[in-house]
Amino acid sequence: MPYSFDPDAMYRMPSHFGPRTGPRRGPDGQRFDCVDSPRSSAYTLSFLTDARLLEAMLPPRFQLEGEPVVSVSYTYMTEIEWLAGHGYNTLGLSFPARFEGERDRVSGSFLTVLWENLADPIITGREELGFSKIYCELPPPRVNGGSHHLHASWLGFTFFEMTLRDLKPQAPPASPASGNSSGILHYKYMPRTGDWGQADAAYAVLTPADTPNRRLLEHYAGAGEVKFQQARWQDMPTQYNIVNAFAALPLLEYRGASLSKTIGGKDLSDQRILR
Repeated sequence: MPYSFDPDAMYRMPSHFGPRTGPRRGPDGQRFDCVDSPRSSAYTLSFLTDARLLEAMLPPRFQLEGEPVVSVSYTYMTEIEWLAGHGYNTLGLSFPARFEGERDRVSGSFLTVLWENLADPIITGREELGFSKIYCELPPPRVNGGSHHLHASWLGFTFFEMTLRDLKPQAPPASPASGNSSGILHYKYMPRTGDWGQADAAYAVLTPADTPNRRLLEHYAGAGEVKFQQARWQDMPTQYNIVNAFAALPLLEYRGASLSKTIGGKDLSDQRILR
């Protein structure tokens, strides 16, 4: 007898083995409280660039808001409860934007892409949440002489390098929830099988800024630099145009760098569709 779906359970492909565990469902169906998980070290650098090039990355009903400042964030996470204590790393690029829908008018940080070095969070984040996640290799930072060196590669081709230096302890910045930002903006797109120019899903999504369980342990501010390496199709057959879009951005002015160490978070079950 073929299986049937439990409307109160969570599934993803392959669905043939029953409900799946993940960030929002534990092995017994329980939720993870995210109070002492994960431990994160986030390296962030911002720079001013050309507004027209950022506007070209925006989906329908989005517009650039404020200065064209790109934030590059490399996050190293450990002790993740839903991964039974394992960790993974991420590299994301975002800039300030606004969504103007029929119901929602929301300002936030538009996440253009989020590279991760593990399949499990990529799959759950794309299918369930609508994050624009793809894979690359993200080794832990190398620290030497007070400088923190980070890089990203795809099958050995290094396409990203970032260095943070002169990091000094500093009071943390104001919470995004206290300003104009409602959180992180995304655009979920899934193609329709067989009708390749059509979408099964195409809509804006918001990750609300409120993260009450996250506690800041340490915060440092300093300077740094970032570089994207121009890629050929042969170097990164499925991602070269993404990397080249960032390599083409002019670095008009650096706007500072920081390192924040935190503990705790949320399971992102508050993610919602914008209309």
